[in-house]
Amino acid sequence: MKNFREKSMELLFLICALVSVFSVIVICVFLFANGVPAMKEVGFFDFIFGTKWKPSSNLFGIWPFIVGSVYVTAGAIIIGVPIGILTAVFMAKFCPPQLYKVLKPTINLMAGIPSVVYGFFGLVVIVPIMQQMFGGSGKSVLTASVLLGIMILPTIINVSESAIRAVPNSYYEGALALGATHERSVFFAMLPAAKSGILAGVILGVGRAIGETMAVIMVSGNKTKVPGSIFAGVRTLTSNIVTEMGYAADLHREVLIATAVVLFVFILIINLAFSALKRRSE
Repeated sequence: MKNFREKSMELLFLICALVSVFSVIVICVFLFANGVPAMKEVGFFDFIFGTKWKPSSNLFGIWPFIVGSVYVTAGAIIIGVPIGILTAVFMAKFCPPQLYKVLKPTINLMAGIPSVVYGFFGLVVIVPIMQQMFGGSGKSVLTASVLLGIMILPTIINVSESAIRAVPNSYYEGALALGATHERSVFFAMLPAAKSGILAGVILGVGRAIGETMAVIMVSGNKTKVPGSIFAGVRTLTSNIVTEMGYAADLHREVLIATAVVLFVFILIINLAFSALKRRSE
């Protein structure tokens, strides 16, 4: 009976794994089957490197959206990654127990807040601040970067904290035995040992930042041109799809699916790059 239960659970886990893999394959086939023909019809280079997006004139250049996605994601990384890692270090090795009981649930709550709520917060709080500080409408690359930097914090903090806590305490004790202070023992003995887990948290955070849609639409300005500065409005790949998919038809709809293909490849390249960096560091 026990052997039957074990075999049943193994079969169940195998089925779940196969369903997950099959789902990814179906999504890939759908995207490429519908998106690649649109790229060929528009022209690959005109589609990727074109700077004009006018569906009514059959002009489908997504370069401004690629640049916008890169700018916003890079800004979110610059803002969110240092704060997230340092917060994780504080929670794992410096935080008093009573404060930890309050801080940990707060971080978990941030992870569960819907993106549209973050977008509303950015619209009524961050945008007016940007207006007062830099002028203009307040909806810009910088505003979207700040908001996304806040949104990726829970992911980076939780994964990084778990990675730091998983490091054997002997690393810390060995550093202390060599005369290092508490701070040096944490930053120069434990953090290097936890870098693989921290990098995984960064990858997950980048994935959320580049795939975020609703919050970005609300604070980015939604401009269909290459931003001239971090204070200019911008439209990302994801927001372009969501904005126009509701009324798109024929070639316009296929081009939006092709935009999803570009986004898919973009995320794949980022994950492969981080994986290669992780293997190299190990």
